[in-house]
Amino acid sequence: MKIVVWGNENEVAELTSGYTGDSITLIRINTAEEFILHPDADAYFDLAFENTVERTALFTRLLPKPVFVNSVIESGTSFIRINGWPGFMKRTLIEASSSNESLKVDAEKIAVALNKIIDWVPDIPGFVSARVVSMIINEAYFALQENVSTKEEIDIAMRLGTNYPYGPFEWSEKIGLKNIYSLLNELSKTNSRYQPATLLEKEATR
Repeated sequence: MKIVVWGNENEVAELTSGYTGDSITLIRINTAEEFILHPDADAYFDLAFENTVERTALFTRLLPKPVFVNSVIESGTSFIRINGWPGFMKRTLIEASSSNESLKVDAEKIAVALNKIIDWVPDIPGFVSARVVSMIINEAYFALQENVSTKEEIDIAMRLGTNYPYGPFEWSEKIGLKNIYSLLNELSKTNSRYQPATLLEKEATR
């Protein structure tokens, strides 16, 4: 099985973190244009996806092969959206969505080869995990700007009190605060409860 991947070292490492076999030939590329140089591949992963007209046209040429794109915030693509934010692909479970039912069977085979399982979720911004984690981080920023406690103490409290793997501020550093802010901003367009905390916005946009 041949899989073509575009992404940085950490992203590729997370995608393949559960894979221990020798049945996959992984080809790493450095530009989106290189995807079409491998028409014999079984699947394509764009972990640096940008939803442009050019990228969509390029990937359309690769269909009906499974094309996975890291598109947490922007929904409605023609491909298989996955939650490829830092830290989320380390899990066995990959959150994904697709409006193309015929792609799902092949996509699941690719996931199994990588020792992953696809959890098909609605095609909405943030999937499930990214939305929840972003709101936890947002609430932590509300607490911080109201002087409830410090970043360090809030992180410790959440790790010890809820058994989270990271505190909310640690999570924001791993994911990237700009990613969190962009998702909250998108979600707040239709639901005001996602309105980013003033302090979060300030730190994300400075």
